Amino acid sequence: MGTWDVGPFDNDTAADFRGAWDDAPAGERAEKVRTALVTTVESGDYLDADEACEAVAAAALIAELLPEGAVLPGEERPYPPRESLPDLIGLRALAVRALDRVVAEGSELRELWDESGGEEWLAGIAALRTALAAAR
Repeated sequence: MGTWDVGPFDNDTAADFRGAWDDAPAGERAEKVRTALVTTVESGDYLDADEACEAVAAAALIAELLPEGAVLPGEERPYPPRESLPDLIGLRALAVRALDRVVAEGSELRELWDESGGEEWLAGIAALRTALAAAR
């Protein structure tokens, strides 16, 4: 996994997820987001880093729809969506659960960030989670 910064789209897997999301027919985009979140929540004892990266990207797409917007530290969206976002607000609670799984024990992505001093990454995930959980 190539990673260049701590933001939700700052790695190859998340950039690929966003590109596939943009390329999908409009009617399938919300399901792509939901599938990424469900896959993470239902991962069992071990969560693969690629699945975690997709879940973080999916959660960030949902956060982009929040009325006040999510504050994502260091986020310079190098791959902004080419299409308008479908209504994903109903997936907020699922996104919070997926983010909780991404930072839990047995998450390869969390382990990788722990090995490289991932305090800034962890703070970004916490900010994203807080924004999603607090949204009305």
